[in-house]
Amino acid sequence: MSKLAGEGCEQLIPNEDKLPLKDIERNIIKKYRKYLWSPFVKAIDNYNLLEEGDKIAVAISGGKDSLLLAKLFQELKCHGKIKFDIEFLAMDPGYHPDIKKLLIENCEYLGIPLKVFESKIFEIADNKANDYPCYLCARMRRGALYRKSLELGCNKLALGHHFNDVIETTMLNVLYSGNFKTMLPKLKSQNYKGIELIRPMYYIREDDIERFTKTSGIWPLNCACMVAAKKIGNKRYEIKSLIKELKGNFVDVDKSIFKAAENVNINRILGWKKDNKKYSYLDFYNKKE
Repeated sequence: MSKLAGEGCEQLIPNEDKLPLKDIERNIIKKYRKYLWSPFVKAIDNYNLLEEGDKIAVAISGGKDSLLLAKLFQELKCHGKIKFDIEFLAMDPGYHPDIKKLLIENCEYLGIPLKVFESKIFEIADNKANDYPCYLCARMRRGALYRKSLELGCNKLALGHHFNDVIETTMLNVLYSGNFKTMLPKLKSQNYKGIELIRPMYYIREDDIERFTKTSGIWPLNCACMVAAKKIGNKRYEIKSLIKELKGNFVDVDKSIFKAAENVNINRILGWKKDNKKYSYLDFYNKKE
């Protein structure tokens, strides 16, 4: 396991036997409808993430989140009313051969027609930002996915970020960056014209993804980066633990963190930024009646 997971990583261990593909697909619609399918469709409807004629590039890292995202889109194409096309992309940033093999085997078993393209991002990020390569790596991977998506004629890139990613990002920004911003359900790329990033799993909770994955018997990739596996500490894991601890003392604290980004009272904050311009409440204080 250490070759695949990396030292110090927690691997999501499924059941020994994989469910038949038809049962996995049925579970998304039936058994886990309330936890996976319904919040997926709700996010798409609430944030207008999918439109007639879209061509979606679904980014697949091989982890539990992106594998589920791919299956959700396949089910939506089969059962939904909107006509759209899908491409399933996996970028190899320098995976260990065993990791790449597992990624491909999982997608083959799940009936996901994967397109793999190569890069050397792990190596480049480690050389240029050896102390903490994750930020640079993430930016480079996003750029590579945008470029490949546009090359394939896609107008949207779908990522597998979920509810927990959203609230953890909010807390990371508040506690470590001194600002209030969250992970948005969709945004237009600033560097790559003609493509939009979407996060259709915005309402889906990580615990439910883990339960579904274990029930399916799929062994997803986790901590596939051989560089990050050598690093010590991760602020996101600290935030994850903090939120878990807070949930023991405050009912629905995770929901409150999520809702906070929907309920910002502009009249009760000291300052804000819009289009890279800073504003202070004092700029408007004397203008109020």
